[in-house]
Amino acid sequence: MPEAPVPADDRVTRARNGWLHRFTAGGVSPADFIEVTSSIGAWKDWCAAWSARGAVHEALGRTALAEGRTASAGSHLTTAGICYHFGKFLFCDYPDEMKAANLKAAECRTLALPHLSPPGERVEIPYQGKFLAANLRRPPGLDRPPVVVLIPGMDSTKEEFHYAEQLFLERGMATLSVDGPGQGEGEYDFAIRHDYEVPGSAMIDWIETRDDLDGGRVGLSGSSMGGYYAPHIAAFDKRVKAAIANSGAFNVLRNFDRRPDTLKEAYRVRTHSRTLEEAREKTRPFDLEGVAQKITCPMYVIGTKLDTITAWEEAEELARKVAGPVVFNLIEDAIHVGHNKGHLFKNQSADWMAAQLGTR
Repeated sequence: MPEAPVPADDRVTRARNGWLHRFTAGGVSPADFIEVTSSIGAWKDWCAAWSARGAVHEALGRTALAEGRTASAGSHLTTAGICYHFGKFLFCDYPDEMKAANLKAAECRTLALPHLSPPGERVEIPYQGKFLAANLRRPPGLDRPPVVVLIPGMDSTKEEFHYAEQLFLERGMATLSVDGPGQGEGEYDFAIRHDYEVPGSAMIDWIETRDDLDGGRVGLSGSSMGGYYAPHIAAFDKRVKAAIANSGAFNVLRNFDRRPDTLKEAYRVRTHSRTLEEAREKTRPFDLEGVAQKITCPMYVIGTKLDTITAWEEAEELARKVAGPVVFNLIEDAIHVGHNKGHLFKNQSADWMAAQLGTR
């Protein structure tokens, strides 16, 4: 019989009860989720516990790599990366631990990339005198495939995208999973910004430098805050041929106060603000009014009726106000980003993107 969970504080209890779908969608096994979260009693121990589980998978991956079992190495190291990521993703109260786990997540995923099927590579996109880190993967058998840029949310990173990448890769599209300003490796040098077309255009500029990618066929896919960023890029950079927006806010400030304290604190950290009030004020420009009307490329918009982070009406407003063709997929019994109902939008939106970009 499994051991009973240790008594837990409110934050750990909420995590146990509310995060299973997201973690497993990102690549954490149900067994790992139950074992790790059941062992944690206090939030201050959250990152250490998940980092310890990440270290188990990392050791398995490094052993497999040393023994030439590269497929196993890629799998174990990818799992290690996602465990480290979920250890730190909202651990803003302890910035040193958070950063250490963030770096381990990127290290493990980078080590895994050459051994995946199809393989990938870490790339660095020039941006404001520094760079934005990204992971590029290309489908086999195609010289110049179209590209889908995968854009994280406010608490997500490129390491969370393995299974999302597979959906597009299987349909003949390359994937570029990015850490933009305020995201993952980019959160230390750059604050999040409402005008995401600035880093977004830098990403597309970089794609156009690659002879092994078709810079004339670029799509975007963003979830949560990424569901705000993707439309913003599409509105101002007409090189975008199609975009998916999942559970994004039309007006972020309208949804600010309803969000849990952990998410508000992450806003404060990733806007590089001293106080929550300052972060709230910096959120004011995050508004698609007057922006959505400039979107002329096809859009696939996903709303989720049980969303407690972003009101589903925000997605409906985006779908109603874009100027171009739109598919609006409103899922009745889905939580934020639809992690509990992936069968109702994941393959469907990937098929839609393949049709827009002209792949097999």
